[in-house]
Amino acid sequence: MYTRGVYALRDLTLTIGKGDFVFLTGPSGAGKSTLLRLLLRQDVPSAGHLIVGGRSLSKMSASQVQTYRRSVGFVFQDFKLIPTRTVYENITFVPRVLGQPVAVQRRKAFQVLKWVGLQHRLNAFPEELSGGEQQRVAVARALINDPALVLADEPTGNLDPDLALEIMNLFRDINARGTTVLVATHDRELIRRVGKQTVTLEHGLLVEDA
Repeated sequence: MYTRGVYALRDLTLTIGKGDFVFLTGPSGAGKSTLLRLLLRQDVPSAGHLIVGGRSLSKMSASQVQTYRRSVGFVFQDFKLIPTRTVYENITFVPRVLGQPVAVQRRKAFQVLKWVGLQHRLNAFPEELSGGEQQRVAVARALINDPALVLADEPTGNLDPDLALEIMNLFRDINARGTTVLVATHDRELIRRVGKQTVTLEHGLLVEDA
């Protein structure tokens, strides 16, 4: 709930199974980004329960929240790559902060870059990459810790239709490996082309789960 009794989400009951691929759609202000922030544990619901993997996100301690977030990959619309760092440095930022051995960082970095077809761009800087390549780096960064859940907020909003479908195919590959994927998008044509479960929100309410 926001101030003065304004709710971002209301009366929402939703179950997403382990290993599912779900699109979250609806107009601007429908509550899509709010739901993703709740799932990332950036926000806490003012009422109700949010359960992920059998754990209540509302009842987690600060240390438990940090551990939980390591099991979640997040992909942003505007990439959020560090411009002064190479592709390798961008995607290994979190493992480096966590103190993982350099050899492990290198192995994981090459693995995820190979998945997204950018192993040859390891030492490039973001400004040297196309928009599609930058988003693939962002996807690789989200995957480097082998997350059980990947969240994406309008990940194709800045891409043309062909590149958007290319990114969605990456998410389908990720999902095929057993990772749960939740993608927020307003692009109905892209949803139609990919053909996955779709949850529609309007004014914070669930209006369709198809």
